[in-house]
Amino acid sequence: MRCSLTDTLRSRSVRALTLFTVGALVAGCSSAGTAGTASGSGGKTAPVRVGLVYSRSGLLSAYGKQYEEGFKAGLAYATHGTNKAGGHPIEVTEEDDAGDPAKAVAAAKTLVGKGYKILAGTTDSGVALQMAPLAAQNEVLYVSGPAATDAVTGVNAYTFRSGRQSYQDILAAGTLLGDAKGKKVTVLAQNSAFGQANVAAVKAVLGKKGAKVGSVLAPPSATDLTPFARQTRAGKPDLVFVAWAGATAPALWTALNQQGVLDASKVVTGLAGTASYPVFGAAGAKVSFLAHYFPGAGGDNAVEKAMLDGITKAGGTPDLFSPDGFTAAQMIVHAIESGSATDTKAMADALEGWSFDGPKGKEQIRAKDHALLQPMFTARLKGSGSAARPQLIDSIPMTVVAPPAAGTAG
Repeated sequence: MRCSLTDTLRSRSVRALTLFTVGALVAGCSSAGTAGTASGSGGKTAPVRVGLVYSRSGLLSAYGKQYEEGFKAGLAYATHGTNKAGGHPIEVTEEDDAGDPAKAVAAAKTLVGKGYKILAGTTDSGVALQMAPLAAQNEVLYVSGPAATDAVTGVNAYTFRSGRQSYQDILAAGTLLGDAKGKKVTVLAQNSAFGQANVAAVKAVLGKKGAKVGSVLAPPSATDLTPFARQTRAGKPDLVFVAWAGATAPALWTALNQQGVLDASKVVTGLAGTASYPVFGAAGAKVSFLAHYFPGAGGDNAVEKAMLDGITKAGGTPDLFSPDGFTAAQMIVHAIESGSATDTKAMADALEGWSFDGPKGKEQIRAKDHALLQPMFTARLKGSGSAARPQLIDSIPMTVVAPPAAGTAG
C-alpha cells in the first residue's frame, strides 16, 4: 500500500499536499502559542495561507482526489464550518505535482518564497523524501499524507504525517500470519521507494520473528507482470506479501491468479480503494487483507461519520485515503489554534504528543519522532465484481501496531 502497503495498491503514492502559513504575520503577532493579528490590517486578523501540493494528475490522481476531498471535509469539521483557526481565515492554494518529486519541490519552493510556512501532503513516498528536507531547510511545517515510507518518521523536527507508515502495515499483516518462524516470505513489490520500504519493513518485523524474507521487485513502469508472478511462484514461498501501488494493480492480480500463485501460497496484501475491489474477482476470497481504512472501518464513530457526510454532501466519494486528508486538516487547525499562526516551532510543539479522535478512532502523534499512532484493520472481501465489499475482521488498537520509535527528530 504505498500507500502502505496497498501503498499495495496504494499507490501509496497519492499526492503531495503542501501547507504553509503566511510569513507576513510577524509584526503585531501575539507570542508563540497564540494566533495573532498582522499590523497594518486595520485590526482584522490576517489569513493563514495553506498550499496543497498533490497529484491532481498522473498515475496517482485518484488517490490525490481522495486526499483533497478528505482535507476539505476535515477543514470544515475542525473549524466548525467557519474556515477559520484562532480567528484567522484559512486560504487554500492547490498545486499539481503529477507525482513528480521535482515538480513537487519546485512548487513547494515557490510557495515558501511567497511566505508560506506550512507544507502538507504527500501521497507518494518518493515525493515525501524530497519534501521533508526542504521543510527543515526552510523551517516550515510539513504534514506528509499517504506516503508510507518509514523514512519520513523522525526525519526532522518540522515533519509530521497524517497517514500510516509501512511498519504499521506489516504489524497489521502480522496479526493475520500466525507463527512466522521458519517460513519463507516473498515480498512482491515495485522497485520504488514505497516497494523498498515495504521490503525493509517485512524483514524488520517478520525477519525478526524467524521468517526468511526475500523479494521480487518489478520496475514501476512494467505493464507485463507475468514474469514477476512466475518468479514469485518459482520461489515456493509460504507467504507472499504484496505491496503494490498504481494503475497496474489489475494486471498484477490477473497475473498472480493465472500463474497459480494465489493457490500455491498464502497471499497477504493491503486493501486498496473501492475501485480495486472488483479487480480481485473470485480470487478475492483467497486473499487476506490488512487495511489502512475503508468506509465504515472506524465503527461509524462521530468523527468518521462527519467525514463520510462531509465528503458525500460535497459530491465526493469516501475512500482509502480520505482520512489522511481529513486528519491533515485537523492537525493544521490544531497547530494554529494551540500553537501559532506564524511560528512554526510553536506549531510543531503543539502537535507533539497530541491525542485526538480521528476518523479511524483514537490517534496520537508520538512526540519523540512524530509517528502517527492509529488503529489498523484486517478484512476480507465478500462478493465479487461490482458487488464486492470489505468485511471487517478486526480493529487493531494503535498500541499494538505502533512502529518502533525512530531517532529523535532534529
